[in-house]
Amino acid sequence: MCNLYRMTKTPDEVAGWFDAVNEAAGSNVGGEVYPGYPGLVVAGGAVTQMGWGFPLQRKGASGQPLKPKPVNNARTDKLDGFFWKSSFQKRRCLIPLTGWAEAEGPKGAMTRTWMGMPGTDLFAAAGIWRTSDEWGDVYSMIMTEAAGTAAEVHSRMPVLLAPETYETWLTGEPEAALRLCRPWNDRLLIDRTDEPWSRSSQASLL
Repeated sequence: MCNLYRMTKTPDEVAGWFDAVNEAAGSNVGGEVYPGYPGLVVAGGAVTQMGWGFPLQRKGASGQPLKPKPVNNARTDKLDGFFWKSSFQKRRCLIPLTGWAEAEGPKGAMTRTWMGMPGTDLFAAAGIWRTSDEWGDVYSMIMTEAAGTAAEVHSRMPVLLAPETYETWLTGEPEAALRLCRPWNDRLLIDRTDEPWSRSSQASLL
């Protein structure tokens, strides 16, 4: 699953790429986005800042409320469940990114393997969003089974969208959008690094 991605473009560059209005001027978005961090999304014809991950309420052993956990990935086969259904049907978005990372290697010594699109340094993953009481507007990335190049690294991958499918994802009927939730079979770039995999990049998938 994707618990870390890069977005190294400015909001102005993202707005130009996706032909959207920049409503994220002055946003506090870093080049590397972790679960619970702010990221850029394209929704409603605008580039905005939201938090990465829907809040999941938790309780401790004695029933005491704990800090919510950001659920930053949504499985394609769970989109009709209570946690995701309304957002998938009514509030889909594009998540601009320049690459995403997965952990590889032995436990305790995992390193980052980055993946990206050949021929472009900006592309889009499928996302959904909603407004939460805890963190305001939040988004989650749609995940599917990996195929092709991506399957060499991990069993799951983000749903990647070709430019000609953006409008269908954003405004099409849910049935049409669901048909886009498939593995990306074209070639991807793989960059295996010696960068340590940080614990802070671990979150959850529903």
